[in-house]
Amino acid sequence: MERTQGQPGQGERAAAGRPAGTPVTAPATATAKPATAKPATAKTPAPGSAAQPPAPARVVTLTSGEFTLTVNPVDGSEIEPLRPEARQAAGRRPAKRSAASRAERDAAARPPALPGPPVPALPLLARADERERLVRLLGRGRSVRLTGPAGSGRTVLLDAVAADCADLAPDGVVRLDGHGRQQPAELLHTLYATVYDTRDERPDRTQLLAGVAEIGAIVLLDDLELGGAALDELLRATPECAYLLAAAPDAKAPSDDANLEEVFLGGLGRADCARLLEAAAGRPLTDEETAWAEDLRFASEGLPLRFVQAAGLLRQRDELNGGSADDEDEEPGVFEERPRDPSHVPLPTLAQAAAPAELLASRVSESARAALRTACALGGELPHHAHLPALVGDTHADAAVAELLGCGLITPVGPRYRLAEGVARQLEEAGYGESAAEEARTAARHYAWWTGHASVTPERVAAEAGAVLAALGGADVVAAVLLARTAAPALAAAPSWEAWGRVLRSGAEAARKAGEVAEQAYFHHELGVLALCEGRLDRARAELEASIGLRGALADKRGTVAGRRALALVTDRDREAMGAKASPPLRLEAPPVLAALPPGGAGAGTGAAVRPAGSEAVTQVTPVIGKPAGAPTTLSQVYADAFTAAPQPAPAPLPFVRRPEPGPGRSRKTVLLAAAGALTVVALGTVVGLSLTAEEDPEQPVEPTVSSTPDAPAVTPPQVPGNSGNDSPADPVAPASPGGDSTRGGGSAPTTPPPAGTPGPQQPGPDPTPPATTPPPATTPPPATTPPPATTPPATPTPPTTPPVTPTGPTTPTTSTTSTEAQSPPASQSPPTI
Repeated sequence: MERTQGQPGQGERAAAGRPAGTPVTAPATATAKPATAKPATAKTPAPGSAAQPPAPARVVTLTSGEFTLTVNPVDGSEIEPLRPEARQAAGRRPAKRSAASRAERDAAARPPALPGPPVPALPLLARADERERLVRLLGRGRSVRLTGPAGSGRTVLLDAVAADCADLAPDGVVRLDGHGRQQPAELLHTLYATVYDTRDERPDRTQLLAGVAEIGAIVLLDDLELGGAALDELLRATPECAYLLAAAPDAKAPSDDANLEEVFLGGLGRADCARLLEAAAGRPLTDEETAWAEDLRFASEGLPLRFVQAAGLLRQRDELNGGSADDEDEEPGVFEERPRDPSHVPLPTLAQAAAPAELLASRVSESARAALRTACALGGELPHHAHLPALVGDTHADAAVAELLGCGLITPVGPRYRLAEGVARQLEEAGYGESAAEEARTAARHYAWWTGHASVTPERVAAEAGAVLAALGGADVVAAVLLARTAAPALAAAPSWEAWGRVLRSGAEAARKAGEVAEQAYFHHELGVLALCEGRLDRARAELEASIGLRGALADKRGTVAGRRALALVTDRDREAMGAKASPPLRLEAPPVLAALPPGGAGAGTGAAVRPAGSEAVTQVTPVIGKPAGAPTTLSQVYADAFTAAPQPAPAPLPFVRRPEPGPGRSRKTVLLAAAGALTVVALGTVVGLSLTAEEDPEQPVEPTVSSTPDAPAVTPPQVPGNSGNDSPADPVAPASPGGDSTRGGGSAPTTPPPAGTPGPQQPGPDPTPPATTPPPATTPPPATTPPPATTPPATPTPPTTPPVTPTGPTTPTTSTTSTEAQSPPASQSPPTI
């Protein structure tokens, strides 16, 4: 039959023509019967119709702690707080399952029955002492760690112990799968769901710990990968449970505080290995085969798995040699495929028996070899036998699982099968991994169609989560986005939230690489909702903000609203975690004005209002004008009085209440304010008067003009004797102007300043209010080498109209014409070139 590549095409058509998450019908294969097909149903489009209507999306509502989670495959999950009536129901612990219900769930946790001829059950050899010890320790309530290498028969021993301990604990025996689980939270949730009847409910951490603490069961945990603090957390959370932990020698070791008994499993003896080989081969061994088995025991250290694989080699050798020794003398028939003169196939070499995967795979059917290629592409995960016909392209490929199990190439792991220890490496060396990319892509397209189909329950998707995750990691980004988009809602509804989170993270990374912004926003939204349900508020805020930003860029209004609702819940939870209290309830209180009325008034009999203690908010009711005696105490009375159905007679008017007279304290405050205002007015008038006096001064001394020529000599002010430290220094003497008089009256010498302390027009008193734009002159003249202040340089050279005035003292800035003339350069100086 032709290999079906229609699964990828169906996925591509689904991504292009329907919303993500909407299931489609199964793809048509070569085995379809068009002649006997059923008539068109409602889902089949009528002739001339545009397109087939999409099937309804699978929407599931769950209860997670204090939230109601609605898993919507189209727009994303919606989360909201529980309603008051649902909160009371959620607070009650669910009832425990009955024995029949636990047995049904335990059967679902085991590998399914395989089609084809049954695989013979092998005896448990040389394990009687370990079995008896384990049952004795578990009966005493002790937890045991069973350590043995891969292929030593740990799973078979756990099955035997489970049958012996069925009636020891009140909640029976619970089997858990620890393969790939690094955190104890998901194991605790699985234990809780196995013992309690939880339909559409996933407890939060508080409810989970309270529930598992009351479980009394014997828990068999196979393929343990936990260790250290994580294992201690699992043991502390279930004090009434006795654990049998099966782990490999290279698994994480328990902490020193863990109270665990240790039991080690070794290899089988020579006689036990020969008996196991005979039981698996189905016939007694020859002398040559017995010697070969002894050499194999020495090479494999007596591991039972190696002898199961050796028995497969012997059965294949018998088939190639034409049958067993009993029918060698019989003549083959006409229609027998066995040749008349078959070639003798010798025993495998010791190297082939120690690593028999390549030789065993070369002698199985073509469908079995195709299944091995798929398992190598999926990291050792073998899909359910119902998926193999679609993945392999053979309608009878489901029988290949029993063939591989009989050869010892696969082993049971929880509810599924995986390649045995070391088989994947041997097959990859033989070339079975060359088409891994194509096999992973085919598996991803197939699972994308299957997980989105409406007929597939979330529990079936959760049982196939290992293969789904493996296909998600090995496929291309387009197929990975499609698979994650359809598988995530089913895993959320299962609820298998550890696998849900892994699918969402892988899908977000694949969407980022593929450039699918809408799908990336969906995955971030789902990750935020998951983190909110698990109580990780910081992670939830980051994921939801990223989703809101991406959906805002896409103008996705519905998705943005859903994200903002979830973000508001994160904010509320964050405030509660920080200790913020909810808004207090409102209370009605009689207004104080009614209590102050005289007896007989409208407020008579109400009494003084007392504010309640605590943080409760109080709402005061304002009295209605003309309201009769008696203050309202409830909202119904207030609204009944405000909106009356029938006219009522006018009530008596309220008596006049005189306003209290002001006391002595109020008059003292008024006098102080008036005095302060008067002082402010006096100070303001003084300042204005001093400013006007400074402006009316007829002669304002100016600072000596300094030549702008670089080689001009510096002016040194003369020292005036008798000058005290509190007096102003003497004014500098300006140099004589060449070619003209330096004074207005034509004198030849500068005017000598009066003695210090003598008032005169040349030395005005200090101005109490200097202008804000120019600082007052310094009390000490600057040195000869110091340039004059920046506020008194000569203005732009302009030919003067009057002779300059001889400087007699420091400059006082004014707005008079004298200051303008003093700042002009002498007439003898030529203006600088601009």
